[in-house]
Amino acid sequence: MSGIRFESVSVAYGGTTVLDSLDLTVEPGEVMALLGPSGSGKTTALRAVAGFVTPASGRIRIGGRDVTHLPPHQRGIGMVVQQYALFPHMRVQDNVAFGLRARKTPRADIPGRVAEALEMTGMGAYAERYPRELSGGQQQRVAIARALAIRPGVLLLDEPLSALDAQLRSGMLAELARLHRELPDVSLLYVTHDQVEALTLADRIAVMDKARLQDCGTPQELYRTPRTAFTASFVGNANLLPVTVAADGSGVTFEGRTLAVDPVPAAAPGASATLCVRPHLLALGEGGPNTLRGKLTEVQWRGSTHRLHVEVSGHRITADLPELRETPALGTRITLHFAPRDAVLLTAGVAQTAEVSHG
Repeated sequence: MSGIRFESVSVAYGGTTVLDSLDLTVEPGEVMALLGPSGSGKTTALRAVAGFVTPASGRIRIGGRDVTHLPPHQRGIGMVVQQYALFPHMRVQDNVAFGLRARKTPRADIPGRVAEALEMTGMGAYAERYPRELSGGQQQRVAIARALAIRPGVLLLDEPLSALDAQLRSGMLAELARLHRELPDVSLLYVTHDQVEALTLADRIAVMDKARLQDCGTPQELYRTPRTAFTASFVGNANLLPVTVAADGSGVTFEGRTLAVDPVPAAAPGASATLCVRPHLLALGEGGPNTLRGKLTEVQWRGSTHRLHVEVSGHRITADLPELRETPALGTRITLHFAPRDAVLLTAGVAQTAEVSHG
């Protein structure tokens, strides 16, 4: 059984709604990332699928079956959390076998299933070790093997890489992508606040904020053509400029400057909106109709790139440029430009700030 369906699912604690009318479908074999800040409702949604919280209203279906009120062990799911949750007194092979024994799998089948799951996660040589004898990344592989050993139709991952350092996290992302290719029928629901993890692994991303689903689409859709200012700011870095649609509808105005947008905005002339321009799409110097002039306030060298912060009429603009041979001095007035096709006009969720950065 695979695939997950949220049907107007709401969850409340003590009168406070923490998940509000979620409608979302995870297709069989799909990796769906739930992305959002702390308190957005993403972990609550995952726990509702797992059976650890009961919705106040709505239905949850797995593989078409209504599981809203079923206990966790009857849902056919595997789950991996950020803190590994391995039994320290058990060897690796016994940790992996735990779920199989709990489900009363025939004893003769257990060794083969355990070996299969450990080989799949690259931990076959560590079956006799205890968790204390493993690195953090290895312990997380064992936790994934334990979840896979029961052959779930749905695999739930709750910030599984947050306890790992950057290098291990990158390697584990690659391993999860490989596992998904080897298990094409298993649906993955992946909770994270890390945009890189979501962009790297997910087929689609559901963006959550303030207990509600804000947007949903492929990583490319959400990055290139976000629908709202919140999506633009949370999926990648974004310059969000408060603009007004020009009177003739041909473009927008920003602090007295006329900027071209391609395609031409469909919003009503005079309407307030937000212009989204990704930092890497800005370039130094004059070029085309979209020019921004301001004072350089900060320069960050990032190896292959330089990040420039420029104050333009009181707004902080970020530009990520290929490594510069010579960087302008702080306080210098510089000019940036971008192509009309590289700007996205957002008419929903008008931004309150000009720039949001995730580092």
